[in-house]
Amino acid sequence: MKILITGGCGFIGSNIAIFLKKRLKKANIFTLDNLIRKGSKLNKERLLKNSIKNFKFDINNQKKILHLKKFDLVIDCCAEPAIEASRKNPDIVFNTNLIGTFNVLKKCIKDNSDLIFLSSSRVYSIANLRNIKKNFNFKKEIKIKEKINENFETTLPSSLYGFTKLASEKLIKEMFFNRKMKYLINRFGVVAGPWQFGKQDQGFVPLWIARHLFMKRLSYIGFGGHGNQIRDVIHIDDLCEIILKQIKNFNKIKNITFNIGGGKKNSISLKNLTLKCRKITGNEIKINRVSKTSQFDIPYYVTDNKKVEKYYGWRPKKNIDQIVKDIYQWLIKNKKVKKYFK
Repeated sequence: MKILITGGCGFIGSNIAIFLKKRLKKANIFTLDNLIRKGSKLNKERLLKNSIKNFKFDINNQKKILHLKKFDLVIDCCAEPAIEASRKNPDIVFNTNLIGTFNVLKKCIKDNSDLIFLSSSRVYSIANLRNIKKNFNFKKEIKIKEKINENFETTLPSSLYGFTKLASEKLIKEMFFNRKMKYLINRFGVVAGPWQFGKQDQGFVPLWIARHLFMKRLSYIGFGGHGNQIRDVIHIDDLCEIILKQIKNFNKIKNITFNIGGGKKNSISLKNLTLKCRKITGNEIKINRVSKTSQFDIPYYVTDNKKVEKYYGWRPKKNIDQIVKDIYQWLIKNKKVKKYFK
């Protein structure tokens, strides 16, 4: 089996590539990445150590994509995921997330390849997600009750990033429908683990740990600046495990959309994440409060994993404490990554 992973030098793509290389002994794994994003060159070094070749060019280059060798499976991890980039650089978001996906689909059709598409929980309506906790006093900790399943509202505005992911999903279904080709769509929430170079609006878990370890500034941003926003978090290893299960069961389970995340047991607020970071690093830093809330921010997101559990018997194995520990140990062993967490 020949597998191409787009965005393969990013956090998720590189981890999937190395994981599959070790677990699928007969598979030939290749990645495609333009090496522009932060940390991608370090991840390329990891790929080379595992004998994984990267094709260095942009996913917008349809001609080059179509001229690549034939692949049996494409795992599309390529995206511009920063929500704030939707406002600052809409062209990059649109071209990477939507035009790039279109090019990938043309390649799949040409080769009759199967497709696993990494979508996002950001396809869901911001307004509806905010209404879950509409009357909540954000000075207090949020109780975790509601979980978001695949039928949650998607018709109202989210962000340009969310729109491009949802549009890509629809494009996949449209282009594959009459060709009887196989695809899977995975809507992931917050993913965390080693080799993730976090920013405030994405990859906040390694960012929080690194800033504590290296004694850098942090801020609780939005909803009064109290740090009570809730997110569920999935370890990158658990994400890789479900991808492997999907590959092995593609002939039986296909053309379905899944929500996949850490779930209720792996949900945490920024305030409680701060406590865990203080404990594991032994450092306490000042955390500023920024009351103003971004138009893209949501107070609460917890994944309902019932559907993916029903089809694959999959549940996340690594809890929040293990996620924090694994990232901390990675940072300790790789001090050269300190510059990425300024």
